[in-house]
Amino acid sequence: MEREWGTRTGEVLAGILGLLDGLTEDCGPGGDGGPGDRGFASDRERVDLASAAIEAADRLRMLASVLIGEAEATGADVAATGLSVVSWLADTRRMTRREVWALLHQGRDLAAFPLVRAAGLAGEVSPTQARSICEVLVDLPDELGPETLRQAEVDMVGFAAALDSRGLTTAAEHLLEVLAPDTADELEAKRLEREARRARRNRSLFFVPDGQGSVLIKGKLPVLAAQALIVQIDAIVARDRRAALDALDPLAEEVTPAMRRADALVELAAAAALHQDAPAHGGDRPRIVVTVPLERLTELATSGDLIGPGERVAAGDLRQLCCDADLVPVVLGGRSEALDVGREHRLVTAPIRTALTIRDRGCVFPGCDRPPAACHAHHLVPWQSGGATSLDNLVLVCAHHHGIVEPTADPPGRRWEIRLGADGLPEVLPPLHVDRTRRPRRHQRFRAALTA
Repeated sequence: MEREWGTRTGEVLAGILGLLDGLTEDCGPGGDGGPGDRGFASDRERVDLASAAIEAADRLRMLASVLIGEAEATGADVAATGLSVVSWLADTRRMTRREVWALLHQGRDLAAFPLVRAAGLAGEVSPTQARSICEVLVDLPDELGPETLRQAEVDMVGFAAALDSRGLTTAAEHLLEVLAPDTADELEAKRLEREARRARRNRSLFFVPDGQGSVLIKGKLPVLAAQALIVQIDAIVARDRRAALDALDPLAEEVTPAMRRADALVELAAAAALHQDAPAHGGDRPRIVVTVPLERLTELATSGDLIGPGERVAAGDLRQLCCDADLVPVVLGGRSEALDVGREHRLVTAPIRTALTIRDRGCVFPGCDRPPAACHAHHLVPWQSGGATSLDNLVLVCAHHHGIVEPTADPPGRRWEIRLGADGLPEVLPPLHVDRTRRPRRHQRFRAALTA
């Protein structure tokens, strides 16, 4: 069913989508994915088409950021869906929360800087350029006054005609000298102090499985704090590099500097583990959880899962890890039901928590990517209402979504609810004002499991 738009923006977007549908239909003779109408395009036309597509994509991304920011600022996201715009788009548009947050942050910045917003919507500034410009403008001291800050916005938008996003960041280093030459040194000192405070506040570290046997490690530290880590890693790298030069083995693996730094980081972690420097995690020591079907319990392990969640590990690596690790046997029944996970208690016990981690693998709310360690064990039927602390009455939800699904005085249908489906997997019911049919929704990790 086509949506009826009551705004010119909606009509224009509908027209754009309709035109794009026409392009996807024209995919060459026999629908083989060929160039279609572009088969006879000149070389110049081909590169111009690519440039025009990039401009269109940039302008639409800027518009998407503006619209997402407006939805949040007006409260339309919660009023229409009962969720934040981040949770809603992560589910309905199959985006990661990080992707939605990037759009939302840009939408907030564009609302604060109208000249940047206008230039972006007109195609004069790309999304990456706009992000760099906004970061520069946000960092300028308030002492400059509104007129000077507006002039800074004009200057930065003008620089975008000749500089890419990195060049814009570099140009900003000299912006204060142009805007306030008399007080530039004092303002620069204050800026560096703000930068140091912000760097400490924004320190972070993320571990993101890439689905191809590796984990992406991403983070940032204040410059001085990072030096201790850099010095340690560089020392190990230098030691190993000297050893490699001494060996001069023509059959040895060719190791790049980046690989040496990665090996050094792992060696640091291994040294900490060997000396048991790490504290207990959540009241329990770090451990390996091996998931084995009941009928294969007596067989030799050929594969296993590292929690978590869901990362496969080779059998040889698993055996090596198990030499020093604590082992928790969790026996699975024919329908992957966790058996013998402990007696009922008011609080969730370690065995029940382990079973929850295996089943849910993170927050069960559609579109949420919070891992098991960041989740609460939520009682579907509250304990005070007679609900048991058992696997069939518990699901994992992050702190944010726990507040959304926690029972209130509202009658059923007025809020988001969670239940276990017939197959024992969690599913989420939207409120009536979001979906009159209250069609159950599932996290994509469960949908993927069912289609595998």
